[in-house]
Amino acid sequence: MEDYIIRGTAADNQVRFFAAYTREVVETARQAHNTSPVATAALGRLLTAGAMMGSMCKNDSDILTLKIQCQGPIGGLMVTADSCANVKGYVHNPDVMLPIRADGKLDVGGALDLGVMSVIKDIGLKDPYVGQTHLVSGEIAEDLTYYFATSEQIPSSVALGVLMEKNNTVKHAGGFIIQLMPFASEEVISSLEKKIQEFTSITTELDKGKTPEMIMEGLLGDLGMTVYDKVPTKFACNCSKERVAKAVISVGEQELQSMIDDGKPIEVNCHFCNTNYTFTTNELKEMLKKAKPEE
Repeated sequence: MEDYIIRGTAADNQVRFFAAYTREVVETARQAHNTSPVATAALGRLLTAGAMMGSMCKNDSDILTLKIQCQGPIGGLMVTADSCANVKGYVHNPDVMLPIRADGKLDVGGALDLGVMSVIKDIGLKDPYVGQTHLVSGEIAEDLTYYFATSEQIPSSVALGVLMEKNNTVKHAGGFIIQLMPFASEEVISSLEKKIQEFTSITTELDKGKTPEMIMEGLLGDLGMTVYDKVPTKFACNCSKERVAKAVISVGEQELQSMIDDGKPIEVNCHFCNTNYTFTTNELKEMLKKAKPEE
């Protein structure tokens, strides 16, 4: 199954939903960052959420960033997505290892522990919108459910999951975001709450071979569900040597001159995709010329 997101409504537009399959997105990130299983699960959940939330953006130029600062051994996570559901991200400590929980699941909550989640939306205004909430569990799905309720006043149900193979590659990954509109009736709310309480987990459903459409049908089919859009999603970084060079130039003339005086090439790493870019001393000299203001 290829990675994609479906978007739709149910109950005469009283409910809107987003559901995603993201195995390739998460496996690409795992390979790029060589993440441990628990780091893969944490990053994979946030990447899945980022892709779906990115697809909520209205304008092509909109950028959404999910940032988690936490006290746990993972150190923090960062994910950025655009309106086309292209997503990228990294964890501060990709090597974090923790014992499996008593229920056999990876301890993502233990890896994050206490912390803060920030949702940053750059929608072309002077300043980006920033919503911030404390982590309620560190499991990411619950934290986003809490964020939507408190920062955006949208009652939501968020499910995210990553299932690993025994060889630590990604077997399945996906999730959904179901949101109630302000005019949702009590009947619709109680029907949905009952279905969500009975829902097992996203990884259980995916491992049964269910698609995002089938999972949504199980939750919302009784309410009259319409899928109006299906969009591809992928792990994609827009870094390039040219973009990285601009970042190096921005450090200033003094710092550039110091690098040149060292007489060694420098290596700059992109956090998001872990690509290394090397600049020779001759390239640094050219960059210094660009950094100097024209007289």
